[in-house]
Amino acid sequence: MSGQLRFGLIGTGWIGRFHAESLARRVPDACLVAVADPNIEAAQAIGASQTYADPQELIDDPAVQAVAISSPAAAHTDLVVAAAQAGKHVFCEKPMALTLDDADRAIAAAADAGVALQVGFNRRFAADFAAAHDAIIAGTIGTPQLLRSLTRDPGISAEVAARVKPWTIFNETLIHDFDTLCWLNPGARVTEIYAQAAALIHPQFAEAGFLDTSVVQLRFDNGAFGTAEASFQAVYGYDVRGELFGSDGVLLAGRAPEQAGRLNIELFADAYVAQFAHFVDSIRTGTTPSVTGHDARVALEIALAAAESVRTGAPVALAGAVRR
Repeated sequence: MSGQLRFGLIGTGWIGRFHAESLARRVPDACLVAVADPNIEAAQAIGASQTYADPQELIDDPAVQAVAISSPAAAHTDLVVAAAQAGKHVFCEKPMALTLDDADRAIAAAADAGVALQVGFNRRFAADFAAAHDAIIAGTIGTPQLLRSLTRDPGISAEVAARVKPWTIFNETLIHDFDTLCWLNPGARVTEIYAQAAALIHPQFAEAGFLDTSVVQLRFDNGAFGTAEASFQAVYGYDVRGELFGSDGVLLAGRAPEQAGRLNIELFADAYVAQFAHFVDSIRTGTTPSVTGHDARVALEIALAAAESVRTGAPVALAGAVRR
């Protein structure tokens, strides 16, 4: 591949707008040539040379070589499949799918088309999390035994909470933590999940399936235990951290609570850019991106099991889970 990789972006929510700015200005080997959003005015506001209301028109645009998907989660799989079948490389925000069948469909479409597929687990590209991962690989803390990952959003209004779909806390929030815990315990697989969750911030929406607070326990086949927790209301700011305890030491990642940012982008701006730089480099070199559709499937399987555990009040075994 010579020249800049030409991207089309689908979806202009807050993360879509940031991705658009990154592709247009922050990733030297990329450029943004097209944007699609049903709200055509929002698409036009990005400033790309081509704008579409219909994502398929963007996918069909011969100027587009790669598609960045930041639409609502329910549309992700169909867009991945459509882009892959059109021969376009695909970067998809998490979750790549909401069912395992859809995850398999997306993975197969990319494989059949011979295109790159990368999923937006941006924490892997944050300097502190990446350093912790490298230290674990190097054996710095010995054998991982206790792993913890948390996500705390700075707040959610009642108006927004009323629109949140059931299980979002697992499928779209804690799915980051599930991927992080698996990534930081390399070679291991999750065999059992036990989850508890409730609506502590907006209990008036609990009957509709809204959940805003959760703790999930994971057991790995190498004996390690993991804990993932989330809250939609950290009054002190956006808070993402990890703690990795092993037989020979401990590692930390993320800012202390008093340094928490008000926005996700304040914590992960560099990581959001780095993941696209990695995606472009993977395409240039013909190598597989380090965050694959399979990784997305592993995290989704844990998320679905966590929801099942909340429904049943019991642990859920993943006897058939695929080793990473």
